Amino acid sequence: MNSGGERVAKALARAGVASRREIERYIAEGRVQLNGKVLDTPAVKVGDGDILMVDGVVVGEAEPARVWRYHKPTGLVTTHRDPKERPTVFEHLPPGLPRVISIGRLDLNSEGLLLLTNDGALARALELPATGLTRRYRARARGHVSQAKLDTLKDGLTVEGVRYGPIEASLDKAKEGAQGANLWITLTLIEGKNREVRKVLEALGLTVNRLIRLAYGPFQLGALAPGAVEEIGPRVVREQLGGHIAPANLPSGSQVGAASTTATGVEEYEGRPPRGDRRSPRSGAPRTGADKAAAPRKPRADAAAPAKTEYKPGWAKPKIGPARGPSKPKKARPSPEGRSPVKPSSPKPPKAGAPPPRSSGAHRKGPPKAGGPRPRG
Repeated sequence: MNSGGERVAKALARAGVASRREIERYIAEGRVQLNGKVLDTPAVKVGDGDILMVDGVVVGEAEPARVWRYHKPTGLVTTHRDPKERPTVFEHLPPGLPRVISIGRLDLNSEGLLLLTNDGALARALELPATGLTRRYRARARGHVSQAKLDTLKDGLTVEGVRYGPIEASLDKAKEGAQGANLWITLTLIEGKNREVRKVLEALGLTVNRLIRLAYGPFQLGALAPGAVEEIGPRVVREQLGGHIAPANLPSGSQVGAASTTATGVEEYEGRPPRGDRRSPRSGAPRTGADKAAAPRKPRADAAAPAKTEYKPGWAKPKIGPARGPSKPKKARPSPEGRSPVKPSSPKPPKAGAPPPRSSGAHRKGPPKAGGPRPRG
């Protein structure tokens, strides 16, 4: 054992084994060993060269801090081991994730955003009310309440001897029904004690039948599907949570590792090169825009070259115009034998009082007009 270094609970928490509180319980259960000796107290410091084991497994060095968003569905408890053998969150996480712990908890019947991390010290820091991270929930409840009654929660409330801090609540929607009103209420709080939202609303005469966590600190649930997990980028982790992470555990880079599926179907995360430095799989040098422009394009092997028509001298080359659709067939005219005989039209009788029709000049009598043609003979 080393008098220097850091306490064993903190070292195991930074390595992502569990939170400090859970590690103290592990030690009380005799599950933690230091250099082959079972520990019976957490008042032990660990230095360089010491070997820590939990449940017979050697604990490695702490990795850079990573954080994930998880949409917890209902019906799962937020614990690694449940005495009642109920399904847990960690049993239903997708494959490919390292050992993670939750930042805060959601009870069995609650759903929504649950943050996961591989850094136990970070999880503990973000759970403390002194950190000041707000939690935003949306609750569906049955009963009757006014906005003025919800505004009284800003001063805090004591329920069954437990003091709850200030809560901002707004009545979003109310729909009257046969057994009372269905209400949707948005609540914002900082402490996040066990079943705090349900107990506070029950003290106002409401029964909560659905509870969704929408946000935890700067992180939002958004459109994340139930049961889905999405890692938060290392740059965002540094900017938003860097003050709560040990300098040795700060993540580097700005992109989340690309997920690649192995032969066993498990996703592993690899570093993805920057967008402007994609390297060719054969040569190790990156391809630039000039290289791409200079590289000749290879013809496709399966594409046959069209045959070229040869023209003799004196031939006119046909003009190639835009493709036209098939022309409509012309209607055949009927032959003279097949035509129906045309009846001669009979002259219409003149109307009463109308002048007689004028005849053409060939049948006009009398001398021609002056300047006109002179008669022959």
